[in-house]
Amino acid sequence: MKKALRYFLALLLLSFAAAGYVLWSIGNADSWESSIRKFEAEDLAHPPKLGAILFVGSSSINFWHTLARDMEPLNVINRGFGGSQIAHVNHYAGRIVLPYRPRAIVLYAGDNDLSWPWSKSPQTVLNDFTRFVAIVHTGLPETWIYYISIKPCPARWSNWATVQQANRMIAEFASGQERVQFIDVTPPMLDAHGKVRGDLFRWDGLHLNSRGYALWTSIIKPILLERFPAEKTAAQAQGR
Repeated sequence: MKKALRYFLALLLLSFAAAGYVLWSIGNADSWESSIRKFEAEDLAHPPKLGAILFVGSSSINFWHTLARDMEPLNVINRGFGGSQIAHVNHYAGRIVLPYRPRAIVLYAGDNDLSWPWSKSPQTVLNDFTRFVAIVHTGLPETWIYYISIKPCPARWSNWATVQQANRMIAEFASGQERVQFIDVTPPMLDAHGKVRGDLFRWDGLHLNSRGYALWTSIIKPILLERFPAEKTAAQAQGR
């Protein structure tokens, strides 16, 4: 019995160690190198059109498989990668942001930053976003940057107060910048009692389902079309 117990405890410790390594790895920018190389290989095989609207950030962008169709007639590029954080997007901006010379960038990140086990502060998230804006506008001063507010979700509802604080700080910063706009997706994601709507999420309570993405599309697309109406006009001229 003692031998079996020692064996079980050893396995448990190994499991915790493995889980800790995986979490550490995800929190390390270098862990996304393979994802970035896939993007670069895709760009070589099928060079994207310069001047498109770039969507970049974490899994909420990565899993938006209907993005191109949802945003028609806007020309968009999806460069979301896994459980990335704003600092990771900054780290790879020279490879998956600036080379496309996008007319606009739509960023969704910060969700993972604030959550366990990284649990960064709202100030750190703001600092990282400030750095993102500086990186983009140093290389592409005419490019618009849109920040999608960090979403409420069932799986991380206990962290909602911290998320709200980060959103307020980023919205205030954006309001004082040229060519930076905060897009607040929060109000329609909450019910009449101020609780997050579970019907917008997959089974994990973290990632959006098709209804959730439809909601985001209804908020984000009109904002982009208002700023870039030429693409809408061109599509209408072609009878689309």
